[in-house]
Amino acid sequence: MLLTPFELRKQGEQRLGLPPGSFNWAGPFDPESDADWQAFQAGEMNEREYWKLQVDRFAELVGHPATMPEMMAPLYAGPESELVRPGALALLNDARAAGIPVGMLTNDLTAFHDAGWIERMTVIKLFDAMVDGKQDSVHKPDPEAYLLMCARLNVPLEGTVFIDDQPVNVRSAESLGMIAIHLDPRDPEPGYQAARAALSLLPLH
Repeated sequence: MLLTPFELRKQGEQRLGLPPGSFNWAGPFDPESDADWQAFQAGEMNEREYWKLQVDRFAELVGHPATMPEMMAPLYAGPESELVRPGALALLNDARAAGIPVGMLTNDLTAFHDAGWIERMTVIKLFDAMVDGKQDSVHKPDPEAYLLMCARLNVPLEGTVFIDDQPVNVRSAESLGMIAIHLDPRDPEPGYQAARAALSLLPLH
C-alpha cells in the first residue's frame, strides 16, 4: 500500500539535514550493500530485529536515544498522495466496489508511526478490518496472524488473496491455502495485476 522506507530514505535525510547516504540500509533495492537485509532474508533475524538495528544506528546519527516512529517520521512526512502506491489504491477501491472485503495485515503500522500520522492517512480508513502486530501481539509469518485476519474479515483462509513484499510471509500464507502473491517493491505492478486476476477484477492498463 505504502512506499517502503527504503524508497523514502533520501527525503528523510534531507528533512533531518543529514548527509546523503546516512541511511545506508537499502534492503531489496541494493541487497549486496545491506548485510543486515541479507541476514534477514536468510532467516538469521526477523523483520523487527532488522529494523531495531537501523533505529540503533539512527540514534547514533542524531546523538540521542531514538524510537522507530522518530526515525520514520521524516521519511513519511510528505502528503498522502506521495506515500500511497497508485496501483495499490486502485486495487483497494476496485475490490471494495466489487463487494470484496479488504483487510490490512501489518506487522508495523503502529510500531513505525504515531497516532497523529495514522489518523491523517485516509487510505487506512478504507480497510474493513486490520490486524496489527504491535496491537494484536502476533506477527507475520506466524499462522495465527493470518487466521486472525480472516476471522475479522469473516472469510476462509483457503482462496483468500494475500499480498506481501516479504517472501517469508508469502510462503507462510501459501502453506495455509491462501492465494499468496509476492509484491516486489522494485516493480510492484505485476503483483497488483496478479491480484486483480485472482480477484476477477479487470486489469489496469
